[in-house]
Amino acid sequence: MLGASSSAWTATILSVLAVSAIAFVGIYVLVVRESLLRRVVPILVAFAVGALLGDALFHIIPELAEDGGITVAISWVMALAIVGFFVLEKFIHLHHRLEAPAHGHIHPVALTNLVGDGIHNFVDGAIIAGAYLANFSLGLATSAAVVLHEIPQEMGDLGVLVHAGLTPKRALVYNLATALTAVAGAVLTLLLEDAIGGVTRPMLALAAGAFIYIAGADLIPELHRATDVRASVLQFVAVVAGFAVMAALLTLD
Repeated sequence: MLGASSSAWTATILSVLAVSAIAFVGIYVLVVRESLLRRVVPILVAFAVGALLGDALFHIIPELAEDGGITVAISWVMALAIVGFFVLEKFIHLHHRLEAPAHGHIHPVALTNLVGDGIHNFVDGAIIAGAYLANFSLGLATSAAVVLHEIPQEMGDLGVLVHAGLTPKRALVYNLATALTAVAGAVLTLLLEDAIGGVTRPMLALAAGAFIYIAGADLIPELHRATDVRASVLQFVAVVAGFAVMAALLTLD
């Protein structure tokens, strides 16, 4: 069916605004004790691994299989999503290796980080819109998965911006500005569906590839930094919990 329904528009915009509000997690970075953050973030990362992979495996890929099948074209979109995120993150990480700026100067790494984060959030918005175009439960599950991986990412982005010479207040404002690019990505996707249709399956394939890449390349390696038994067990439980939440959302179908 050509065009996005009013319910898809409403659910998408509300979800994307909620995801964008995650940028305010920086406030907690500024006021919560560092020792507490060190204990909480690894659990959030582990939970996000299960949620991202669970959304891809339990929701997105089955939806693609049922609605048109997993074609070679869809597989190519997933592969290109993985390669695209690799190139984007490689570009950002190369700039992050630069030294901290001299006092009173803002390092170009701040701009690089903001541009990269803006693109990432734009894609997140498009992914959420594509999921809601398919059905409500898929949109809800995908929004939850995006939120869970955004929390540790936003903490890291704030640290990079402060390290690059921005004051914490300015870093927080700029972080919020890049978060709002998710709204632009969502609106563009919905408008394209209204104008030409046929964007749902490519967006879902993009989401599957992106979530698999983020979980496998970004988050799981971080979990392997912990080697003690207690931390490993907690991470295992959190990963399983992430899968369980995504599986439970299947009951909304």
